[in-house]
Amino acid sequence: MTKFYATLQLLGAAILGLVTVATAINMILIANRPETISVVNAMVGQSLLIICLIVLMRSLVIRGLRGLRQAGHSKRSMGKPRESGQTSTIRTEFLAMELEHNTGNMDGAVLKGYLQGKQLSSLSIHQLLELYTQCQGDADSAQVLIAYLDRNHTDWRDVPGEQTRRSSAAPQLDDSQLTRPLALEILGLTDPVDAKKIADAHRQLMQKLHPDRGGSDYLAKKINSARDFLLDS
Repeated sequence: MTKFYATLQLLGAAILGLVTVATAINMILIANRPETISVVNAMVGQSLLIICLIVLMRSLVIRGLRGLRQAGHSKRSMGKPRESGQTSTIRTEFLAMELEHNTGNMDGAVLKGYLQGKQLSSLSIHQLLELYTQCQGDADSAQVLIAYLDRNHTDWRDVPGEQTRRSSAAPQLDDSQLTRPLALEILGLTDPVDAKKIADAHRQLMQKLHPDRGGSDYLAKKINSARDFLLDS
């Protein structure tokens, strides 16, 4: 719509330009007649008309060009995909969990089992609990899923039958297989990195995922382990 109005303004300016030219030609013809008071008055009147037309035409041209520029800028802005925030990924045997640095939101894909390929956010609480049962054989998968449930389904432990589903002992963190690529992925970084980048990524994640801010002990330990691994390597 902005482009439409801008085009109309430029068209109006063009019409005013033609009227101005026609008025100027008429003035030249009047000037060739015998000089009388009426001729002088007509020339003065038409001179003022030309000045007004030029001012109006200039205003329309400026506004029309400005409108076209704004329309082009809006089109580029609408067509440009929105840049997503920095994310980290924690991969386990059953899950690939993504953590958004800016918001602390979590979502992940199921990598194994009959729910393979599904996003956690698309699963019902009962499907998530069935997945939790499948993850009992892998401590990391179980802990990642617990962190997701604690953040997105705070009452999941109160679901009927859940008490018999959970093991009495929480799975323990295992850092024995941590590698540089995995540590970088956890912090959402890519090589080359320096100590400042590592510290900044760690701080941003901990601001959203620290246990005191609604995160989990497991995620905090995982993020800390990734930072320490990269700083020591």
